[in-house]
Formats: sequence, structure tokens, C-alpha cells
Amino acid sequence: MNVGSAPESGTNTAHMLHTRSVEPAGKPVVFIVDDDISVREALRPLIAQAGWQPEVFASATEFLEHHGEVVPGCLVLDVSLPDLDGLEVQKRIADRADLPIVFITGYGDIPMTVRAMRAGAVEFLTKPFAPEVLLSAIRGAIERSQAVQDAASVVRGLRARFEQLTTRERQVMELVVAGRLNKQVGGELGISEITVKAHRGRVMRKLGAGSFADLVRMAGSLGYSTSLKV
Repeated sequence: MNVGSAPESGTNTAHMLHTRSVEPAGKPVVFIVDDDISVREALRPLIAQAGWQPEVFASATEFLEHHGEVVPGCLVLDVSLPDLDGLEVQKRIADRADLPIVFITGYGDIPMTVRAMRAGAVEFLTKPFAPEVLLSAIRGAIERSQAVQDAASVVRGLRARFEQLTTRERQVMELVVAGRLNKQVGGELGISEITVKAHRGRVMRKLGAGSFADLVRMAGSLGYSTSLKV
């Protein structure tokens, strides 16, 4: 079965969206945005059978106004839509690195494909396409989404631990990861070298840094400027 060539149906899309069943929290979500109801009806069961949760939308506006739980997933996006084209949607959600895009289109060309891929799209498929080709692209997109969300979770945990540091500990950390020696840190802050070492040790314990290299990497994740190679 090729996707994108099924006949039109009279199903009311709005009703279909409001009556969809609730899936278990945390299940990967595949958002499908396509104004062709036959494509939406073909993709919904295909996505569900693959073990993911399909969420279908007939327009870009409908999708952009949707607010749901943040879980691993991806966006299957038609390029040609009645309100905003797919490339404009891609621009509007450029900050959503956790929501990779698989473009589908009936008339793709090379410049359009290059533009979409340079902006971070996972794949650009021309209708009709084989189901397994789409599923493979979605699988890769979900893996990317999961990796981005895992990394964000690590940073959130790190920031929570960072909040436990005292002002002095943060000052010591900033100077240490910038490459200052303990003696230099003490001179800049007006404290003894022994005190600097004590603060440095507490910083590493509170952040969970197993080594100085870990501390430098953590500082980089927190937005600190580091001049050291680790």
C-alpha cells in the first residue's frame, strides 16, 4: 500500500480530533498535519499499529494551537497546506529541537528539499511513498526526539543541584572552570587557598562531579565560559 493515494472520505476531521481516545502518558506521539483527509485516515492506523500515538490535524493553525504533554515524538508535515506552508511551520517551531520533522509532499523539488533539510528536517518524502519508508523515518525522528529530551532532563537536574550552591561556591566554581589556580582564586576573592579547596570540594560534591573534567563539562552545560579542554 502506498500512502497518499487513497480516495477522499466524508469523515468530519474536527469531530475526529475531539473524540480520539486517551493514550498512556509518555507514549511517543506522531503529529500528522495534512489537509488531505485520505492521507490522515491512512496514516492514523499505520502510526497506531507501529506502537505510537497519532495526533492528526487538517491545518497548520490547528496544529500550532495544540498544547499537549511533552513526550518523545515527531511531526509528519505536509509542505502544501491551506493556511501556512510546511516550511513556515518549520520556522515557527525552530526552537522545538525535541520535535523533529518528517516532510511529506506531492510535488517536492530539490531547492525545497535542501531548504527543509538544512533547517533540520529528518526526511523529505514525496507522495505516494511506501509505509515502511515513512515508518523508518518516523522511528529515526523519535530516537532523535528522545535523545534531545534526555539531554534536557540531565541539564534540568544539574540546574537543580546548582541551585544548592552558595554564592561563594558559585564564585569559586566560575573562577576554577575559567582556568584559575586555587591560589589565584583565593587572591581574587580575598580568601585562603585552603578555603578555596574546601569550597571547590563542596561544589563537586553538590553537583555530583566525579572529576575536574566533569566539573568543567557541567559548567559548560550551565552556560559558564570555560577556557579548558577536557
